[in-house]
Amino acid sequence: MTTAIETNKAVARRFYTEVITEGNLALLDDIIADDGRDSAVPAGNIKGREGFVEHITWLRANVEGVTAIVTDTVAEDDRVVVYWTIEGIQRGVIFGAPNSGRRFFGESISTIRFQDGRITEYAVLPDRLGIIAQLTGASV
Repeated sequence: MTTAIETNKAVARRFYTEVITEGNLALLDDIIADDGRDSAVPAGNIKGREGFVEHITWLRANVEGVTAIVTDTVAEDDRVVVYWTIEGIQRGVIFGAPNSGRRFFGESISTIRFQDGRITEYAVLPDRLGIIAQLTGASV
């Protein structure tokens, strides 16, 4: 028997593998709640599933060959914490760094809240400093 926690962890993994890496935006209809909130979308921008579409579309346009790999998950009640990595080639402005065409690797931690097996809240804390250093050649 699959528990809600196991289901939520599986949905979180699908988000990174199928949506971010593979670009399957149609899957968002199945895994994001109607009023889901993505904190990575700038304040005042589109909310709900459309906000997730905006975020993922921007990411895939600015990171060529983007690959997101879930390294670890920890879950309790309605939340899943995901430690994941991202890799790709910069093709647009990222964290204020102009396009360098450089390959980069980053680590991130996300918290995801679920209701009835769907994502209701998504927040991510990327290693901005490490990524910016790789994109600009700055030492940290």
